[in-house]
Amino acid sequence: MRLRPVLLTLTLTVSVAYYVYIPLPASIQEPWRLMLVAAAFRTSMHLASLRDWLGCDGYFKSVRWPPESFDGSGKVGDSSESGGGVVPGVKVSDITFAGIPVRVYEPPAGGEGHLRRGLMYFYGGDWALGERRSSDALSRTVSDELNTVVVSVVYRLYPEVHFPVPYLDCLAAAKHFLSPELLAKYAIDPERVAVSGASTGGNLAAAVAQEISNDDTVSVKFSIQALIYPALQTLDFNTPSYVQNQGIPVLYRPLMVRFWLRYLGADLSLQPQLLVNNHSSSHHSAVSPELRARTDWTVLLPPKHKRNHRPLVVGRGSPGLVKEVPGLLDARVSPLLAGPEVLAKCPRTYILTCEHDVLRDDGLMYARRLQDAGVTVTNDHHEDGFHGCFSFTVWPVEFDVGRRLVRGYLNWLQNNL
Repeated sequence: MRLRPVLLTLTLTVSVAYYVYIPLPASIQEPWRLMLVAAAFRTSMHLASLRDWLGCDGYFKSVRWPPESFDGSGKVGDSSESGGGVVPGVKVSDITFAGIPVRVYEPPAGGEGHLRRGLMYFYGGDWALGERRSSDALSRTVSDELNTVVVSVVYRLYPEVHFPVPYLDCLAAAKHFLSPELLAKYAIDPERVAVSGASTGGNLAAAVAQEISNDDTVSVKFSIQALIYPALQTLDFNTPSYVQNQGIPVLYRPLMVRFWLRYLGADLSLQPQLLVNNHSSSHHSAVSPELRARTDWTVLLPPKHKRNHRPLVVGRGSPGLVKEVPGLLDARVSPLLAGPEVLAKCPRTYILTCEHDVLRDDGLMYARRLQDAGVTVTNDHHEDGFHGCFSFTVWPVEFDVGRRLVRGYLNWLQNNL
């Protein structure tokens, strides 16, 4: 009789270990912690799917971080309201910019001089989940340490909306933020205003920076852009980083393609065709050689990241895909597709990339193309980094690599903004 509980315990332990364990590269620090995070993420997705199937709640609403109260009324608080008191003195206001909800973080009184820095931040979450919790902690820290007015844009998310709505929300808020009247209201130096974002928020930041930089009607421009492992192109889902890191948590290759399709309002059944690059075959007249060259990783990537990978360019493919999903070739969706004349006007740039991230090569190629266009670029590459680790600095998902990435980001802003 005593043997039965032992066998049950052993079976349960082995089952849990089998569910949690994922083979990870040796350079990833704290591997078991990442495995646990990945297991928790998978579990939340499974539970959300079950709730959706039972009709209890919408799939994405049920897996988003618990939403923070926001009524656009201009409610003002301090860091004790939702940040656990980690940054005392930072004033937080929930208001709207040009009708778009934003959260404004103002530093404590005093600091370095009368005029302050300004930073507009677009959080990630694959245009659907919204990383409000982690971006809130980051925004408070930036505001306090760098004497910066930080504006976090609460753009609309999938499934309620898809492209171009999130982009247009961010662009409208950015133009309002850059107006001389508003900069004067918050005592922001117009020569020290940045735009930043992580992952899909980095996609929005890059797209908005391109538009603002090339819009002659906007008198004040962003002086820098800081992009955290940004998603920048939809033409090639077989870059070396997509292939090398397709099974590395928390952003798997099929999942990223699925997020792109959702953002573009496309049929999810197209995922298998995009995974094999059928949408960008050599016979597609819409994909010109010039356009293809803008994502040609065989030219744009450093040798150490090309390794022995071979480009996947199919012969026939599915010509109707580009017509069915026209956003695939829109530079507002894929900033890496912008022409050199557009890139040349972009501000000084910081791009953070992680070795174990499917989006690594997007960031590396963008850094190279910006440099070729004459833009000063800092590429902060981390050999032990993985997608999402920049946000993993808040309990219960704290990683040493995440804290290091955030510190490097803060140091660059301190020296360049």
